[in-house]
Amino acid sequence: MLKIKIDYPRRDDEVKIMRAYSQTEVPGVNAVVTPDEIHRIRRMVEGIYVDPKIETYVLDMVFATRQPDAHKLQDLKPLIQYGASPRASIYLLKAARAHAFLRRRGYVVPEDIRAVGLDVLRHRVTVTYEAEAENITSEDIVNKIFNTVEVP
Repeated sequence: MLKIKIDYPRRDDEVKIMRAYSQTEVPGVNAVVTPDEIHRIRRMVEGIYVDPKIETYVLDMVFATRQPDAHKLQDLKPLIQYGASPRASIYLLKAARAHAFLRRRGYVVPEDIRAVGLDVLRHRVTVTYEAEAENITSEDIVNKIFNTVEVP
């Protein structure tokens, strides 16, 4: 669903990790939520309202990776080998709903799409050899799409 970039831990954090994994005693695990609570929260997230304009925005983003010239992004056409698949639309909407839920809102706004968009799309756009030769990444392409496609 997502490709999240995570940096290496700081030195002091890595010391804690190293010490925790070098112990012979297995640390105890305490449940934070029950399976029933997880199911209830998932149903709540699935119930977050998505306006048809937001659905159109999601589709505009995804289709811009496939047909950049139709979205005023002609310069991206030679840089994209493969655009995002329909799973990108599905996961972009799911992640946006989860983001709205975490922000304590019962509806998705364009900022939710933008907040999760790079993590959902960065690994779903394959760049051409030309793009690689110019050091243009899928992240660069996705960012340009988000900065160009009109927000509802």
